[in-house]
Amino acid sequence: MAGMLDNFPTRRQRGEITLQTLLLLFAGTLLTLTLVVAFVTSYGYFRDYVADQLAAHARDGATATGLSLSNAIDGADPIASASLIDAVFDSGRYLAVEYLGHDGEVIAGRRMPLQANRAPEWFVSLAALPLPEAEAEVVRGWSRLGKVRVVSHPGRAYDDLWHISLGLLLSALVIATGGLLGLFLLLRRTLRPLKEVEAQARALGQRDFRKRVSIRSTRELNRVTEAMNQMADDLGQLFEGQGKLIQHLRRVNNEDPVTGLASRSAFDQRMKVEVESEEKSAPGVLIMLQLAYFADYNLAYGRDEGDQLLRQVAGGIRAFVARHAESFAGRRTGAEFAVFVPGASAADVRIWAEQLVRELDGIYSDLSAPMDAHVHAGLAVARPGDGIRVLLAAADEALRAAQQRGDSCSLLLPDPGVESHHNMETWRTIITQAIREDKLSLWLQPMVHGERQTLVHYQVFSRIESAEGPLKAGLFVPMAERLGLVSDIDRMLLTRALECLERHPERRLAVSLGSSSIASDSFRDDLLTMVAKAGRTAGRLWVGIAEVTIQHHRKAVSSLIRELSRLGVPVLVDRFGVGGVPFSYLKRLPFRAVRIDHSFIHNLDRHDENQFWLESVVGIAHSRGVKVYATGVETAAEYSVLCRLGIDGAMGYHLGRPFAADT
Repeated sequence: MAGMLDNFPTRRQRGEITLQTLLLLFAGTLLTLTLVVAFVTSYGYFRDYVADQLAAHARDGATATGLSLSNAIDGADPIASASLIDAVFDSGRYLAVEYLGHDGEVIAGRRMPLQANRAPEWFVSLAALPLPEAEAEVVRGWSRLGKVRVVSHPGRAYDDLWHISLGLLLSALVIATGGLLGLFLLLRRTLRPLKEVEAQARALGQRDFRKRVSIRSTRELNRVTEAMNQMADDLGQLFEGQGKLIQHLRRVNNEDPVTGLASRSAFDQRMKVEVESEEKSAPGVLIMLQLAYFADYNLAYGRDEGDQLLRQVAGGIRAFVARHAESFAGRRTGAEFAVFVPGASAADVRIWAEQLVRELDGIYSDLSAPMDAHVHAGLAVARPGDGIRVLLAAADEALRAAQQRGDSCSLLLPDPGVESHHNMETWRTIITQAIREDKLSLWLQPMVHGERQTLVHYQVFSRIESAEGPLKAGLFVPMAERLGLVSDIDRMLLTRALECLERHPERRLAVSLGSSSIASDSFRDDLLTMVAKAGRTAGRLWVGIAEVTIQHHRKAVSSLIRELSRLGVPVLVDRFGVGGVPFSYLKRLPFRAVRIDHSFIHNLDRHDENQFWLESVVGIAHSRGVKVYATGVETAAEYSVLCRLGIDGAMGYHLGRPFAADT
């Protein structure tokens, strides 16, 4: 049903007639035929009536003239006969009055041409009334003197028939116009629910189940509207239930049931992508946190109080993650937590970790008094070439060393390569200089579909030039977010992308925007202005908004998506699945696609839970007309599973490496 609604035409159909027009044409044709038949019948009746009157007039004139010549006037006297004929001709409406002898000679007579006073000549020719001719004998005693021939003049008859025809035609037009107007108003009022049903169907196609049809009409249409309203309610409830199912599956597979943070397997999988993926492989710092004496706390206060403590500590960690873009956290086991901060230097994270330890120590101490309470943290730096095992071992070693010190503290073990990472100020200088000198380039990675790997579009990645050479987005974007410079980066990115689309009409590009950019009023205005100026070119640009951004900036995201949709720009949900956002936002906002985060794709062929979750997402998204894309495909086995699940597009190093947009 949803697929049919999604294919519902959004533009006026050509070559098809509306029901209202069809009914008007039928009723109008029937009414016109009826009036035409009535007009022709009435016209024929009046024409015959007029013709009969002319014939009677001719007979009466001939009879009266013949009697006058036979009795009152000497018919043998031509002068007297001519006087009578003139008197009769002048007193009546005759075309000809003649007195004929035995041999057919005209003894006396008068004639006049055929003409009408008011009826036009074309009507006279069309009506063609017969010219009734009547004759009467003129006798004297037993002698036959001749005969009188009288032809009535039809001019008056033509005028009367013209007036009657005009009256009939005017009456027919008035009746037809009034009837059609009344029928139009009646149909318009009767069929109004159909337009509301059409609007409701379009809303259902856009996954908006709130619209209802309240207009009442005929019994049949009322049943249709009631059925549509019921279907909208059922679909809304179904969508809500499916959304809750997806959310539940995601929580079961990827969230810790007590704290709501990422589970150990989900955290490790996401961190593995961040650390080992070739495109990401950005330096970052792993923070391992542990609450000391938590087992004693559980024994003293009970499991419920222990879970409450873990939830409050998780709230403090969640607040820390919200302050540092791109970072994420998880619970590993018991009272041990982990936070990964990508793209940050060891010096900066050391300071942030000390602050986090103090905050968590305050929470722990307040709840555990008078028991001893300490929070320890171990830090380890992720470097290119080191896998997740090396990183976890280094952080665990640092954590054990911090625990040996006793009091709450954080510790980063000495590492010769740690201090080589840039600090915040160095990053500010690098990024600001790149923005000022416009040193940003585009790299494209193909998004493909199916076993033949048909191109869907290109995902855009950015690089900036620095003294060290080109820097990947995975390196500088998290720092740009923290420094409040990502909006300037995204403006440059959009400008380059639109220029690329203008140069390459065959391409379709997808860009991902930062959370700070979406939250900025000025950036949203600039984005809409650029898109509006680009015209049809912007229809080949996909705009990606991270799921976490949707959660944190719902009002800004809603207005932006609706404006972009109005301008014909497709919008997709980026990094779908890691934000923990209820799936119901797809019901309210006109998203065209979702892009599954790469952490769900890594080792997908060996992860049955993620396969089941992804299959559910694909089914529900497709039922709403939303496409599903995947990122981070590194092996043929992963792509094979995605194809089997019906994914609409996927990208990764197995399917195609990024390349410079200008090549």
